Amino acid sequence: MSASASAAAGQSQVQSASIPAFCEGVLHFGTLPEHFTVLSEPAIGEGQSAISKVDEAAVFQTRLIADALRYSTLQLCASKESGHPGGFASSAETIAALIMLGHKNIVTEVGHHAPGFYSSMFLDGSLEAMGISTMTQMQQRFRERDGLLGHLSGAIPGLLAPAGPLGQGQHFAMAGAYLNRDKLFLCTIGDGGLGEPYILSAMKHFNTSYPQVTNFLPVLIWNGYSQEHHSMVSLMDNAQMTAYWQVHGFERVILIDAKAFDDADQPEAYVDSTLFSDGARAAFTRAVLEGMQQAAESAMSGTLTAVIIKQLKGAGVHARGAKSHNLYPGDKPEKPSIAKALQHGALAPEAWALVRTLMARAGGGPAGQVAVTESERALPEIGELPMQAFAVGDKAVPSTAMAEMVAVLGERDPQFVVTNADGNEASAMKVINERLKIRHPTLDALYNQAPTGQVYEPLNEDACAGLAAGIALFGGRSLWLSYESFAINGWPIVQTVAQAMAELRRRTPAVVSMFTAGALEQGRNGWTHQRPEIENYIGGQMRNGNSYLLYPADANMMQAAFAWATSQFNKCISIVASKSALPVYTTPEQAREAIEAGAVSLYESAAGSGSLVVFAVTGDMVLLPVFEAKDALEAAGHRVRIAAVANPRRLYRAGDVAWSHSSEADGQFMDDSAFADLFDGDVLLAVSGGGTVALESVMLRSRAKARDLVGWQRGETTASPAEIMAFNGITGEALARRAAGLVG
Repeated sequence: MSASASAAAGQSQVQSASIPAFCEGVLHFGTLPEHFTVLSEPAIGEGQSAISKVDEAAVFQTRLIADALRYSTLQLCASKESGHPGGFASSAETIAALIMLGHKNIVTEVGHHAPGFYSSMFLDGSLEAMGISTMTQMQQRFRERDGLLGHLSGAIPGLLAPAGPLGQGQHFAMAGAYLNRDKLFLCTIGDGGLGEPYILSAMKHFNTSYPQVTNFLPVLIWNGYSQEHHSMVSLMDNAQMTAYWQVHGFERVILIDAKAFDDADQPEAYVDSTLFSDGARAAFTRAVLEGMQQAAESAMSGTLTAVIIKQLKGAGVHARGAKSHNLYPGDKPEKPSIAKALQHGALAPEAWALVRTLMARAGGGPAGQVAVTESERALPEIGELPMQAFAVGDKAVPSTAMAEMVAVLGERDPQFVVTNADGNEASAMKVINERLKIRHPTLDALYNQAPTGQVYEPLNEDACAGLAAGIALFGGRSLWLSYESFAINGWPIVQTVAQAMAELRRRTPAVVSMFTAGALEQGRNGWTHQRPEIENYIGGQMRNGNSYLLYPADANMMQAAFAWATSQFNKCISIVASKSALPVYTTPEQAREAIEAGAVSLYESAAGSGSLVVFAVTGDMVLLPVFEAKDALEAAGHRVRIAAVANPRRLYRAGDVAWSHSSEADGQFMDDSAFADLFDGDVLLAVSGGGTVALESVMLRSRAKARDLVGWQRGETTASPAEIMAFNGITGEALARRAAGLVG
């Protein structure tokens, strides 16, 4: 039977009933439960935002929501023969209970739960803001462009944050809790993802740093399976799992095991509650509802709390265990296993109508209207940050110059957070610690520690990047500081947030990071600290439209870069600079021009008639051998121009970048005339002390007769920056020789 025929058959059975308009497209309808009429008065009354008590009606209606979520999730996935219904199916009672208790600020660590979350947003009316009002429309837009993407996005009304890579959701919950102390932020975590140890370690460090911020609630959906096999924690017993959370600082751990209610003689440790008798299902649902209520009250009253829901993956859908994880071509609604599951879970039209009423009322309205990320967060005024004007020709430390601005920003915005794993002092940014203090339970003036500090220092770049990115996404100001060599350990979540920011319907501060101790400064530490390839990773994102990789050439430009970054919205901005005292090449005005326009000329030969050699340079320390090469080339009769490529995103052609698809779209690019003035010459030699992707825009547009590209090759242990540059072929002599060869 075709889907349309099946729908007609299903609806023909309920012709006498009034089918809600949003149910257009629902393939199967069930009959009314025996006691529906007695328990059908909405447990969330008109004008209320949550149930007032856990009674028989509340339990019964929580079950209805869980059934509606399962049904919608499975039919949605089957409509595209694609998507992931199994994991969310084991969490249906949990989400239903949270909704009935009035909680709408829910994030997840599990991107595979997306169709379930979309179903929730559909059922409470949030998706109407996208023009999705019926099941048919939701199916049409599922896993399609400008619709409901395969994994969660914070751009979908009512959904607070993206979810794709595992191990990220807890950062968003903690950021939300930090910024909004009066609201509860839930985070569902799958036991497939719990194999990533930093999930719990991140929450442990956060709780140690912010013991009073307990208004986030992790909920482990412990269903025994990962994507294609048993989960790595499937053999733990309940006591072991409880202890696992307790040793990570959770004072209260509430575990609800469906097995304790099983009256269907299911032999395994993980069971399906939808196979229980009516009484047992009610008992399990009540336990979940009461457990979630207790957990929410506990978390909001200052106790670090976690909930564990133990139920078989795929509960109530077409398959069980890992086999329920994903649908493949051929898994249509008509397939017997899927049709049987849909028919078994089908709701009567009156039940669908009741579910819509409950979900729309919960939390004070649809999540797309009441979630904290659906409105722009008010920020404290910080004014213009003070900047020191260094004289051209002097020497100054770029990172230290920026640190002074960071300290002032933190003093003007008490919720501003700096995250760092390897030490600000080691990056010549000690003033940040002195003025803002490292957040630590031990008060120690010598080490600039204080329980109220604004510098968050877990020794884990994922935790640093995660909290900083989460705070920015949720509307606050933050800064992630890292050694360039270690940034790769935290970058994926920043990349996730950058894409999410490009899609948002509201303004939020840019997620800003700054990487010091570039490879050239790390000679004696050896190759473990020389990994500038991260610049290529970040540089590759510039074509996305809202990602920027900044290379200030000196201390003045460093300050201009940070000032620009803090004034931006819905962008991802990374700054790469040194912690060594280096020459100042630009005035403050030239520095601002470089960041705004994309590049600036640092030097041009005043006289001469020889060939014009143009150096296009990303970085600061690498300018030392470039200026040495300039001297050698001029001595040989050539003319030289040295241009600092400070904001290479601005040097692309407009058609190279997907800028028009970005929220807060930035379509500013250097025009051809200005570009020619900077980069046209007889020879162009592009030079980087790190990755070379950031110079792609220059290489694409240059009309020089001869061009070449010089950059980082590999790390080695050396006694000085000059030696590591020489090891990579970046010396004044080598650059002059290569430029002269291009002239010839």
